[in-house]
Amino acid sequence: MFGRKKVPSLVDLCVQKAIDNVRYLGNVGETDAYLLERILPHCTLDQLMHVEKSTEGRDLSPITDKLWKRFFEKEFGTHCTSQVVKRMKDKRVSYKWIQLYEAKQKEVAEAEDKAVARLKQRYKKLDDRKQSRQVMLCTKVPPSNKRKFWGNGGSSYDVSHMKSNILKKSKIECLKSLEVKNLAAMKRSSIRRSQSSSSSMIKKGGISGSGSTSKRPIL
Repeated sequence: MFGRKKVPSLVDLCVQKAIDNVRYLGNVGETDAYLLERILPHCTLDQLMHVEKSTEGRDLSPITDKLWKRFFEKEFGTHCTSQVVKRMKDKRVSYKWIQLYEAKQKEVAEAEDKAVARLKQRYKKLDDRKQSRQVMLCTKVPPSNKRKFWGNGGSSYDVSHMKSNILKKSKIECLKSLEVKNLAAMKRSSIRRSQSSSSSMIKKGGISGSGSTSKRPIL
């Protein structure tokens, strides 16, 4: 024979309905404690905090204190929870775990803000140091409808295909160096040709003079 299934009571049905819709709970000031002990353990941290803040004229700590201790231990660890318990015993004081949770949460948030501020300050110092080392290059921008040339005086150099100003400057210096060398070489070559031409003319003049003195005119 199969046993008869137990029919849930009206209270059980109400409790189960409240658990299914626990996210909608708010002010539970008029709800019996034995019902809250069955319903509130199904709340998440945010839901329980909402119930605590929404309930007026009633202290829920006799029911929720152990729940808040559980949330405290879950978020901040067993070691931290044990330290808090020890400190309260040593100082012979007692606080609600919701108060301890909020105080610890605030402490952690402040520590995180300080760490972020220190990190931002460190990055700012690094950026300032980089900017102080940067070399600003001033360049003359020619009209956009003409080819870009760089140079001084009569010489110009086509470096428009280069994007980097540093590469352009290096290329110009290299071209200048080659141009100076070429001009010097051309000057030396011109001087040599001039000297060679002068010596040739002197030699030719000497030979023709001696020939004219050796021959006598025909009378």
